[in-house]
Amino acid sequence: MITISETAKQHIFDIMKEENLPLNRFNLRVGVKGGGCSGLSYVMDFDDIITENDEVVNLENLKVVIDKKSVLYLFGTELQYSSGLNGKGFQWVNPNASRTCGCGESFAV
Repeated sequence: MITISETAKQHIFDIMKEENLPLNRFNLRVGVKGGGCSGLSYVMDFDDIITENDEVVNLENLKVVIDKKSVLYLFGTELQYSSGLNGKGFQWVNPNASRTCGCGESFAV
């Protein structure tokens, strides 16, 4: 469904710790919304609610929650984190994207 690199997962855990969000209560919610230069944008946040319209992916100590509308766009996607000289931050590697914008925050299918 979706994967998260070890580096990205560790950075997510660090953020959760900084914001006092307990792993046993809060989940990583990811999805897609309309917008951005290529038509669709990635969204990512923490929350403690799982609804019947969500798919849940258990990645070791982290639950990733995806609304069912976003699942098709994110299937096979990997969330990575880079802290190199060319930039710092989360990056989406999405095999479903036919094109992406220069910043990597939006895509088209």
